[in-house]
Amino acid sequence: MITYKEKSQTANLRAIRRLAKEISSAHVLPLAVVHGGGSFGHPLAKRYAIKDGFKKSSQILGFAKTHLAMVTLNRLVVDALIQHEVPAVAVSPSSCIVAKSGRISTVSSEPLKKMLQLAFVPVLYGDAVLDSDLGFTILSGDQLITHLATSLNADHIIVGLDVDGLYSADPKTKPTAKLISHVTLKELKDMRLRIEEAKVTDVTGGMLGKIDELIPAIERGTTVLLVNAAKPGNICKALKGEKVTGTLIEKE
Repeated sequence: MITYKEKSQTANLRAIRRLAKEISSAHVLPLAVVHGGGSFGHPLAKRYAIKDGFKKSSQILGFAKTHLAMVTLNRLVVDALIQHEVPAVAVSPSSCIVAKSGRISTVSSEPLKKMLQLAFVPVLYGDAVLDSDLGFTILSGDQLITHLATSLNADHIIVGLDVDGLYSADPKTKPTAKLISHVTLKELKDMRLRIEEAKVTDVTGGMLGKIDELIPAIERGTTVLLVNAAKPGNICKALKGEKVTGTLIEKE
């Protein structure tokens, strides 16, 4: 979405600026932003097997390169937000989060809470982080979103995708796939169970795997809205609570 995945470390500046403008136009506070790695962090993390943890000394430089790539992308996002008068502040997950076996273990969240109280907009991202068991690992943006939502008592999570939401099948390969506009937590879990029992890959295009990370936040009452961020105006509408095509996921 904000990078060209087929081109190493190439940002989609047009998309970044448009989304920054939409966030600015929504005038919504408190607000935290989390973005992924795209063609910046993912290729390096894969090349150096950062997610698997420390195995050999060459990974140390790989960790540094992966983190630098994410900092570079984050700076572009933060710069675009500030250009549109959003008081964005970069927050590096590797500096405030330690994982344990790939899951978030400890977080220094007080600075984040203070930023939100003062109407700053913290901007975080999927990152290479230290891990008490593995040495280091990759923290996904999806896992980070849920942790922030639960620890900061967020009412809403808006997830920007390159499709309109959750479908009955993969919309990229099956044109007849139908958009699911509303789903409860129970229905979502039932959907996951049917896929597991059938022993097939996620027919929704991997979306359920992504949503699995968000379930803890949904369980505590946070609503999740999946929208197509590639369509101009969608993120602004979603932030303002206006009607927008997508998938709304609620606890009940």
